[in-house]
Amino acid sequence: MCAAGIDLDTEQHIRPVSARGRLSTNLLTNYDGPFGMAVALDIGTPSPLNNKPQVEDHIIDPTKIKSIGTLPPGKFWKLLTRVADRKLIDIFGQDLIRLGSSSCGVEVGKGSASLGCLIPASRPYLYIRKRSNRNDQVRMQLDDGDFFLDCGVTDIRLYGEDHVTPDDRMVRRIEKRLKGDEQVILSMGLTRAYASSSDFDPVHWLQINNIHFKDDPTWQLYNST
Repeated sequence: MCAAGIDLDTEQHIRPVSARGRLSTNLLTNYDGPFGMAVALDIGTPSPLNNKPQVEDHIIDPTKIKSIGTLPPGKFWKLLTRVADRKLIDIFGQDLIRLGSSSCGVEVGKGSASLGCLIPASRPYLYIRKRSNRNDQVRMQLDDGDFFLDCGVTDIRLYGEDHVTPDDRMVRRIEKRLKGDEQVILSMGLTRAYASSSDFDPVHWLQINNIHFKDDPTWQLYNST
């Protein structure tokens, strides 16, 4: 899995990565690990990698991560609003480019950030895209007034126990909430670089990492309505 958070001292985004490869889902609070929504962590002394656009990447030792508490929902929402922007270009910089009719991203080696929070210009639309010979995918249509996008959604709460198969019931529940008038903030991120086909160079694609509601910014599987 990939994980990301906000440094409570600097309010800068940070993405912990392991020198051994991807982080294990065993680190999630669902499995008695330290990683969870709004959980404050002590990650020791991380080492920055400083690779564009993933300037937030820091090498950590997963065995030394400790939970030191959980932010109350109101405090967590205020933190999100302080770091959020209303324009994607303000988050990811001028190197963010349109890719096709409804995607955008950043070329390899460019960009000033790969993580951020967006206050969308209109109500997003969440749905499941059916795909033949591949796993179905949770996706979202959104816009910031400049870009209209159709992006993949990686929020682990919208997938089943295998963390790959979309949870249709949860997607429908969250889409119902998105149709309401709750304030919404989206955690956005750029993927690791990959090519959409052999005809194109790899790029870092924009995706949605998490969905937050003002009335329940840390919603979990057991209390979503």
